[in-house]
Amino acid sequence: MRRSSIYGLMTVLWMGVSVGVAVADPPGLKTLAIGAEAPDFRLPGVDGKTYSLKDFAEAKVLVVVFTCNHCPTAQAYEGRLAKLHDDYRGKGVALVAISPNDDKAVRLDELGYTDLGDSFEDMKLRAKEAGYQYPYLYDGETQATAKAYGVLATPHVYIFDANRTLRYVGRFDDSEVKTVKSHDARNAVDALLAGTPVPVEKTRVSGCSTKWSDKRASAVESLAKWDAEPVTLDSLDDAAVAKLVKNEGKNLLLVNLWATWCGPCVAELPELVTINRMYRHRNFRLVTISIDEPEKKEAAVDVLRKNHVAATNYLLETKDRDQFAEALDKEWPGPIPYTLLIEPGGKILYRKVGAIDSLEVRRAIVKYLGRTY
Repeated sequence: MRRSSIYGLMTVLWMGVSVGVAVADPPGLKTLAIGAEAPDFRLPGVDGKTYSLKDFAEAKVLVVVFTCNHCPTAQAYEGRLAKLHDDYRGKGVALVAISPNDDKAVRLDELGYTDLGDSFEDMKLRAKEAGYQYPYLYDGETQATAKAYGVLATPHVYIFDANRTLRYVGRFDDSEVKTVKSHDARNAVDALLAGTPVPVEKTRVSGCSTKWSDKRASAVESLAKWDAEPVTLDSLDDAAVAKLVKNEGKNLLLVNLWATWCGPCVAELPELVTINRMYRHRNFRLVTISIDEPEKKEAAVDVLRKNHVAATNYLLETKDRDQFAEALDKEWPGPIPYTLLIEPGGKILYRKVGAIDSLEVRRAIVKYLGRTY
């Protein structure tokens, strides 16, 4: 994602409007012009099939939408794409979605609005969860199709007539969250079906810039930078625990109990770090509580540092473990690891004894925080 927000993202404008872009598009990249022939492709779909233009030969109108899993704008249009498909599939209109992104070029802090990345395997999960009824194809390996079409952002819509001549290119409509005033993609489809000129042939696009493979270096550099962040471990008593779980601030709170002697606890720390790096720039906070004995503090700090847990880390200091358990969560049976997701005000949204299911936790987080701006 690179769109105006706390992530340093930016809206991508097209039709000759120039804006600065932090990561340059490939040299010579040019969006397909109106009147151009549809470039062919051969891409794998999440359904196990391989698709090319010939698979849509019978369609009177072909809608090609470049989109992805992680982008907030793309997610905002997910339901509208499904409705377009449902409304027009009986009228000779085919819809195919293509992810143009190299998933290894996406930074973790660009995943703050999603539970999934842009890998082919994650695309399969998203399509299954959302019940996609149209092909969802992966172009991230070579990005050759995205380059041929000149994809600037996700989503980016291309609409072709029966001869596979481009008749519309640009946004889906004019608002991802407010009342839509200009149904650009639908208007183009309606015009082509009616045999009339498309009223508006091209528009600007807004969304997340295409994640070209040359951004991989930036993703690697970001990991090295975060790995160098300081790791601290402070003391926490029973009174502080009770105050913590009341969660009187604005942040969604993920609390994890662990210990150095607990193998599953240590094993899941890297996943907690990933979750923290994804969501910490939103209203989210990770807190770890080590239940090691106070004299084991240095060992606990060592484990946290080795796993780069740059979060709010505490070492429990209590004279009564039962009292601590009552203060933390009356439903905690005692084993660790133990994980709680607490919304502002203290309501527990998720609790787990034993190792977490990372996807389950991420889905719970993004359900609360939201997938769109």
